[in-house]
Amino acid sequence: MKNLPLIIALLLSLVGYIGLGYFTVRTDFTQFIALVFGLYILYWVAYKMTKSDEDIYLALGAAIGFRAVLLFVLPNLSDDYFRFYWDGLLLSNGISPFADLPKAFIAGSQLGHGIAGINEALYSQLNSPEYFTIYPPVCQFVFWVGAKLFPANIFGAVVVMKSFMLLFELGSIYFIKKLVDHYGLIKRFVLLYALNPLVIFELTGNLHFEGAMICFSLMAVWLLVKKRWVASALAMALAVCAKLLPLIFLPFLIKRLKAKSLIYFGIVGAVSLILFLPLFNISIVQNLWSSIDLYFQKFEFNASVYYVVREIGFWVKGWNIIETAGPYLALTTFASIMLLTLFEKNLSNRHLLNFMLFALTIYLVFANIVHPWYVTPLIAFGIFSQYRYPILWSALITLTYYTYATDAYTENLWIVLIEYLVVAVFGIYEYFCHKEAKTAFFDNVDSLEESCLFSGVPLWDDEKEDKYPYRPEHLIPTKKVEKSEVQTLLDEQN
Repeated sequence: MKNLPLIIALLLSLVGYIGLGYFTVRTDFTQFIALVFGLYILYWVAYKMTKSDEDIYLALGAAIGFRAVLLFVLPNLSDDYFRFYWDGLLLSNGISPFADLPKAFIAGSQLGHGIAGINEALYSQLNSPEYFTIYPPVCQFVFWVGAKLFPANIFGAVVVMKSFMLLFELGSIYFIKKLVDHYGLIKRFVLLYALNPLVIFELTGNLHFEGAMICFSLMAVWLLVKKRWVASALAMALAVCAKLLPLIFLPFLIKRLKAKSLIYFGIVGAVSLILFLPLFNISIVQNLWSSIDLYFQKFEFNASVYYVVREIGFWVKGWNIIETAGPYLALTTFASIMLLTLFEKNLSNRHLLNFMLFALTIYLVFANIVHPWYVTPLIAFGIFSQYRYPILWSALITLTYYTYATDAYTENLWIVLIEYLVVAVFGIYEYFCHKEAKTAFFDNVDSLEESCLFSGVPLWDDEKEDKYPYRPEHLIPTKKVEKSEVQTLLDEQN
């Protein structure tokens, strides 16, 4: 008989995604959080009920289906798509979206432009009309295609953009599965990303381009694994041109590629420049940098360290010191990542994914803005580490949607405190649990999913082998395992 509990969990999840995507507005926090937490419970049940390869493929099919269902509805938790459409309309009429502020087309130098769709109605929906666009070329290409195909229909354009996002998500799932198989990890690990509710409703549902960044970043790592470092550099350039954030991953390649790293960085830089060229005008660098600078000096949401620094500023100075604190915290992030690079010892490609996780975590810890979708890359990269705090964080960060319950957009700092406190405590727990597990010669990824989070039973207990039907046969012990043999197996995985 088919796995009935798994099928029921997946069917109920489908109902949940329909309710979340089609019948929930972000001001209705009670309905939103009830559906989200319900989906997280079903996510955990579906993951635990996956007991065979057939179950894994069933769950992967459902994960793709959940995303497909959300293609045909406008994002209900984000209004960023209005800016996407605005940029796309400009591009489809041969105008760089980096050249002028949106207000220039309504009451400024571009008044009377004659572009259908660029009007007061669309302008009034933009959430940051006083800032230059910050979306790099990969995003702009998707915006252009959507607006070109549907110059007078924002719904049609959004469906096109979401279709691209679905392709990016399929790519991410494909590369996660390839990497999981390559490293001999538990096969169902791919479901940690594929079925994650935050990933599904924020990336495909609400059209956030972290999905493109994740896809191309994983592609770059997979190509490195296959020793195709030139192709990897091309993929990394696409990741950078989807979101600039992957630039923080490049320092971790210096020790791995040595002299080749200069060529790698050169390819990333050259390809990125080529992709920016169609959008280029004399002011593009200045305008893009202006928007990035404003990001660090004007905006704040769901921060951790920054909010502590801000409060100290209020006590000492009597005002919000974001204009000073933002840039200094950005420099602290850069310095911390450089130190992480300096002290990195294990140079395997799997550990590259670990350090991509750590680098992004550092970035988010010191950031002054941490929107829920910002943690989605942590889920993808965290699959290959010993840590599952990104999954817990992905659930807790949805509580910050309480901010949108009223038009005042007032944050509840108690929610922010609980979010970061719980994630920090769990992360510390995981660290010490893993440290103890290593001393006991547990496998450093596979069994720790069990030893730290669930049963507390080490993998290397012969009597418990039937609990791990997802592992490749060459990693299942058939006799008492000595420390040296465990280390050999771990080295083989790296």
